[in-house]
Amino acid sequence: MSIKFNEDKQRQKLGELREQEEESLAQAMSQKYQLPYIDLGVSPVNIDALRVIKESEAREAEVAPFNITNKKVSLAIISPNNSKTVALVENLKDRGYLPSLFMVSHQSLEKVWSRYKDLSYSMETKGGALDIASDEIQDLAKSVKNAEDIKKSIESIIAQKKNYRISRILEIILAGAISINASDIHLEPEEKSVRLRYRLDGVLNDILTIETSVFNLLVSRIKLISNLKLNTKEKAQDGRFSIKLGDVEIEIRTSLLPGGYGESVVMRVLNPNAISVPLEDLGINNHLLGIIMRELKKPNGMILNTGPTGSGKTTTLYAFLKKIHNPEIKIITIENPIEYHLKGIVQTQVEEEKGYTFLEGLRSALRQDPDVIMVGEIRDEETAEIAVNSALTGHLVFSTLHTNNAAGTFPRLIELGVNPKVITSAINIAMAQRLIRKLCPACRKKAVLGDKENRLIKINTESIKNKEYLKGLDMDHIYEAVGCAECNFTGFKGRTGIYEAILTDESIENVVIKNPSEREINKASENQNILNMKQDGIIKILQGLTSFDELSRVIDLEE
Repeated sequence: MSIKFNEDKQRQKLGELREQEEESLAQAMSQKYQLPYIDLGVSPVNIDALRVIKESEAREAEVAPFNITNKKVSLAIISPNNSKTVALVENLKDRGYLPSLFMVSHQSLEKVWSRYKDLSYSMETKGGALDIASDEIQDLAKSVKNAEDIKKSIESIIAQKKNYRISRILEIILAGAISINASDIHLEPEEKSVRLRYRLDGVLNDILTIETSVFNLLVSRIKLISNLKLNTKEKAQDGRFSIKLGDVEIEIRTSLLPGGYGESVVMRVLNPNAISVPLEDLGINNHLLGIIMRELKKPNGMILNTGPTGSGKTTTLYAFLKKIHNPEIKIITIENPIEYHLKGIVQTQVEEEKGYTFLEGLRSALRQDPDVIMVGEIRDEETAEIAVNSALTGHLVFSTLHTNNAAGTFPRLIELGVNPKVITSAINIAMAQRLIRKLCPACRKKAVLGDKENRLIKINTESIKNKEYLKGLDMDHIYEAVGCAECNFTGFKGRTGIYEAILTDESIENVVIKNPSEREINKASENQNILNMKQDGIIKILQGLTSFDELSRVIDLEE
């Protein structure tokens, strides 16, 4: 019997051991020099920090700037006794910076240095990231489980009157939002009080009302950490800060709008865990999923996803990118904002005030020899034209449009000045989607179909030509929302998508060159046997995933 020696596996193990030894050495050196140790292999890097030191200078001095807050710069170093390191630190101080030194391994330095290549694509983030007490928030996020917990925690602090800490209230508000997966936090001043609301699964939910005096202090704190002007109250302001929870960096985008009773505050929670959804878990039915997988394997062409703001288009595009990503291809994205950092992909952020638009980003990306380009949104004639040409010249392009349905993609592109004769050659598939809330599995209840529901189910299921879609469905019962502690008494927990798509086959091509209406395009696509959003939604109702009321909230079932 012969034993097969796996050389690759052995090499991998040796490599991992060397990395562990290097990190252990860096930890030992940190104790010797009384400097904090950090492993940048698992810590986020703020790309704005790289602008403080040129790459050549950083490499020569064996340092790496990995975070910046105002003038405070976090510097990764190998040795505090290196003369070039000492000189660079002194130079930073002369320039008005406040450097904090961290002991790291060589591989940590290499990780930061590798990010310099992204600098040419990204613009400086507005105001700079400000980090807040993440340890407190991490502990709070574990203990605060629902809206009632948030309300009780805030009320108990406010009850302390003059002894309460306003920063603690903000920490609870943020921790609560992260814990229950809220996408937005709304603070809305009214005549005598201020309303705190969270957007959960796309719908705003009241949490509690707070006194105006508490809110005024809270606004000042939010402005301070968002790097906004404290004394400006008559103008809209936008800022941001970030929270690091372990190795996850959650960015909070702050928007202030002046109103009749004070400044209205909205904080958007960009949690990478919320947007990082595998393609198979988005709710796309198996037939359409198979078609999409086939289209993703093509080396060129365009996949367009449409829908209103907040319909999950970006999450779907990220799922596409993760599905196709491999070391053999180069992927560049142009986004606004970057909501989720993908390893091994060059991501760039639009900054229109500084002239870095989707159009400029797309032009720059094409000079970098990409295989795949993701353009966050096509909104003007030039961007549409360049994106279409890119799809025709050997690139796979992902993007979004603001139309109501998949059929609206073609008239919209014609309206943007794209030649109808090349549209179908460029587009592989046009999609549309909406997000619907899923019924809470812990409390949903079975219900008998009413006359209206029965009629709508009959109309939509009869229009489905491929009856395989209906196999195994209970056509006589549906489920309704109830509400329990598990779902914050909303009756819903989590969201899924409803989808439709149109492939650009010969029938579509023959119609598009005639500048068609949406109705004509839908008619031409009937033989493709792909569900439309209404049909997909009705099937999800019959599967017990959602309710009639929820589907009616998102799309017009009577249309």
